[in-house]
Amino acid sequence: MTIPSPSRIAAAPLAPGRREFPFEQRHFDFIARMLYQLAGIALAPHKMEMVYSRLARRLRDLRLTDFDAYCALLEGEEGANEVGFLVNALTTNLTSFYREAHHFDFLAQKAIPEMRARHQGESSHPRLRIWSAGCSSGQEPYTIAMVLASAFGPELRRWDARILATDIDTHMVDTARRGVYPAEVANSIPANLRDRYATRIREDGEAKISMSEDLRRLITFKPLNLLEHWPMKGPFDAIFCRNVLIYFDRAGRTQVIENFARMLAHDGYLFLGHSESLYGVSNSFRQTGPTIYRRI
Repeated sequence: MTIPSPSRIAAAPLAPGRREFPFEQRHFDFIARMLYQLAGIALAPHKMEMVYSRLARRLRDLRLTDFDAYCALLEGEEGANEVGFLVNALTTNLTSFYREAHHFDFLAQKAIPEMRARHQGESSHPRLRIWSAGCSSGQEPYTIAMVLASAFGPELRRWDARILATDIDTHMVDTARRGVYPAEVANSIPANLRDRYATRIREDGEAKISMSEDLRRLITFKPLNLLEHWPMKGPFDAIFCRNVLIYFDRAGRTQVIENFARMLAHDGYLFLGHSESLYGVSNSFRQTGPTIYRRI
């Protein structure tokens, strides 16, 4: 991959006088191609300002003088060490506890009772698996864990119940694994569950919450690019992949969804984000609720 030289493409810096580093269309195109090849994420043209603002911080950290130097770094021998920072910087990580609450109501009231009935006679330690794909900073898998713990109660101890939480952003995976958040984000957790599963602490002079060990024991956090090889075998009883598919092109969405279908148990559930749909993407599922799908 080569970034065209200024002599080959005439492009002026955007918003002269406002930018610390000149940032031209050729820089954006190069970075967009690399991000697509690495992570399958398609950067729309209107994301140019976002790309500049996030990567300008990276240039300062690296003490680089311009985006030509940064693109050369990505393309050079040290590029493999930098691409992780690039992907982390350009992926959006917006999440919260109990976000899109109807999914967790459905999980508690419909999906988990079905899983429980289907598996409980299989062995002395019945197996149950849920995957949070694109877990961001971890609020989603911890919410799933709270729903599981509340639904099963003490009986959960005899179950082989696990939640896999993955994200392409390694920094987010580390944050999720740690399970410590600003205190104000706990406001979306129902009070009875917040009192049971979140401990108020002070860290660096700030009020924070720390998720309980009971929840941590249920979750395995791993970095994963959904467009690369998946090391796990499944099957999963439910998969949450919310507000992730919007970053992929049509081919990437189809690839990921069909792989989800292969990973799901018969009649397993797939939960998507509020702006996502399987219309025209896959025939492997039927819709059973708002952005809730079941494997056919």
